[in-house]
Amino acid sequence: MDWSKQREKLLGASPNLELPPNFKLPVLPTAVTTFTQKANEPDANVAELGKILETDAGLTAEILQLVNSSVFGLRSQATSVKHAMSLLGVSKARNYVLTTAVRRTMSRCESKLINLNHFWSANLEKALFAREVAILMRADAETAYAASMLQDFLLPALTSALFKQYTEFVDHQTTKPQLITQFEQTIFEWDHAVAAAHIAHQWNFPDEMVCCLHQHHRGLEILLVPEFAQSCVAAVAISALMPDVINQVPDGLTRLIQLESVWREFQLQEIAEKVDQDYRELGGNQMHHITLKSRLEKHFKTAGV
Repeated sequence: MDWSKQREKLLGASPNLELPPNFKLPVLPTAVTTFTQKANEPDANVAELGKILETDAGLTAEILQLVNSSVFGLRSQATSVKHAMSLLGVSKARNYVLTTAVRRTMSRCESKLINLNHFWSANLEKALFAREVAILMRADAETAYAASMLQDFLLPALTSALFKQYTEFVDHQTTKPQLITQFEQTIFEWDHAVAAAHIAHQWNFPDEMVCCLHQHHRGLEILLVPEFAQSCVAAVAISALMPDVINQVPDGLTRLIQLESVWREFQLQEIAEKVDQDYRELGGNQMHHITLKSRLEKHFKTAGV
């Protein structure tokens, strides 16, 4: 797959964004921007990249905690960022760095509409789900995880800058439900998926992650697109069907259940069980977040299955 060509095609077809003047995009830490620029070079050196990251102690600690969790199955515990990268390889390490850094940076955003603890809990579960789907597809599981974790990273800032408009969306989801990107295209003539892809490209994200962000609300129709049907892009789009704090895809759970009926290997309840275990391992919020496993149990109980 020529991801740079796919990224050029997607972004080239997207209109110029006119984000609101009061929208302030946080700046990534210098260590991260330097790291991503260097990691994209063909002769990227693990030792040199490790030194760049180690200038940010907080980021270093968070990355080590993530990669050393049993969820990601390293053969041995990483004792430093350089060690972690030697175990993971530059590509996987870059994904973890971007995931950790963007989440850390965007978590500082104040949102008038979205509870950030609930928001990041939902994104973590989506990321773990995307990873399992990618494994089923024999696609890039770590890129699927990273891109899915970050698929909605702009929403807290956007919903604050455009509070009135997004409040209207949330208020009407019970009476006139619609896909969030349909609402955004109608009101703004762009949507948060396109905006995220453009900004990710500016931040030197890998091209495959940019494609994942751009396409993450394509739903099950992504499986009919030959370029993406068996890729991390499809895994992320399927994860975006999971319920979340502002009900972006009103019939998402129904679509996931429908997918199980046509894709034999896609055992939804088994995946939900695995994701639930991994979610707990990574310290996901268990007090207020309703997991996919719990939603499915309630759904099938109500349906009498």
